[in-house]
Amino acid sequence: MKIKVGFGFDVHQLKDNHPFVIGGVNLAHHKGAYGHSDADVLLHAICDALLGAANLRDIGFHFKNTDPRWKGISSIILLQETVKLLQEKGWQIGNVDAMLCLEAPKINPHIPQMQANIAEAIGIDVEDISIKATTNEQMGFIGREEGVVAYAVCLIQKS
Repeated sequence: MKIKVGFGFDVHQLKDNHPFVIGGVNLAHHKGAYGHSDADVLLHAICDALLGAANLRDIGFHFKNTDPRWKGISSIILLQETVKLLQEKGWQIGNVDAMLCLEAPKINPHIPQMQANIAEAIGIDVEDISIKATTNEQMGFIGREEGVVAYAVCLIQKS
């Protein structure tokens, strides 16, 4: 059996009166992430971790922000497409561990739904999806609520 790990990172600018989607969950907040798709920073970091582990480049290579097909698209679809790319190469996903860094809103109440959304999209058990959140202690662009960051690691395997 061959096992690989991958690391993903994403950052998005926050804008007033803009939708805020994280982990496929629409969060009620006065600011939201801005981007070409729905700007789901968590799912983008997970996509990059998976693609990196399989040596399939990165999310921007497969889903260019200049391509109108991806404009405003749900990042759940991008994650599903990422999984298809891995499956074409014979990879199976073992687990995902992710960290969000933002000042607000509080993420903890939404983690079970995020886990369920991700587990369904990639076809693994909810118990194999870990999501954590922290603040930046009001420092830097995250502390000023100018942006949101996500990190993710994953394990993939093939027989």
